[in-house]
Amino acid sequence: QVQLVESGGGLVQPGGSLRLSCKASGIIFDLYMMAWHRQAPGKQRELVATIQTNGITDYADSVKGRFTISRDDAKNMVYLQLNSLKPEDTAVYYCNARFGIGAHWGQGTQVTVSS
Repeated sequence: QVQLVESGGGLVQPGGSLRLSCKASGIIFDLYMMAWHRQAPGKQRELVATIQTNGITDYADSVKGRFTISRDDAKNMVYLQLNSLKPEDTAVYYCNARFGIGAHWGQGTQVTVSS
């Protein structure tokens, strides 16, 4: 059974930082492209960052220079470091694993940026 479990969300002030983690099980992790998506209230889910199996990363323009995605294949983990957070970063953040046409999702972790 495939499971993706996110953690690390919370309430943070503007300008603050958080580190999100996603633990994968039930998949051959190093075959999967990993990604983080987010969904704000009343908005569509959007892609935030991806990391390929070879470590190549890509980011949405809105988070470039502030967020960093990384992976640890030995631990079946993917991370998202969120720095210089803004109120518009408030959303539920979802971990995503993709291999071929198959994709798996976590349940999400809430990030709230507010003073």
